Amino acid sequence: MELGSGSQSDVQLDDILLRVGRLNYTWTNTESLLIHLMAGLAGVEKDVAVVLFLTLNTTRARVDLVERLSKLPKVEEELRDEVLALTNRLVRQSTLRNKYNHCIYSFDPDQGRLRTIMMRIQDRRKDIKVGKMETITPEETENIDACIANLERLNTEIWALVQRHGFPA
Repeated sequence: MELGSGSQSDVQLDDILLRVGRLNYTWTNTESLLIHLMAGLAGVEKDVAVVLFLTLNTTRARVDLVERLSKLPKVEEELRDEVLALTNRLVRQSTLRNKYNHCIYSFDPDQGRLRTIMMRIQDRRKDIKVGKMETITPEETENIDACIANLERLNTEIWALVQRHGFPA
């Protein structure tokens, strides 16, 4: 496949894939900061926290561990509240990130629009639905850009917390 071959569908696809790539990069970089929160809250070296992080294979499990560590009696209320606020913001950004990581992309030649096809089964009472299709609108690309900006701010704030509390870095 040749990038930017010029057709409208290729330009739209290149644009969305660049955004999704940036979203994934920003997400992964920010999620990896949970390692430092684990290390600081658990009182372990960073290497131990890396093993914990890699052993837990979902964001939800990693966030759960950080949140539970922050709720231990030894953790000051102010630190706990700050950690919980940060993890809450991370989880809120995961919806959009998951949408674009768990879909395939198609181009509708009749409407000239790029679409996502969700790779998820929706269980209903008497049937299932698969392949929910959604058009990627200009508003949706703005949502992706906003999510990236939110993750960048979150990244900066997590690093600030790590440094302020002397967590392993």
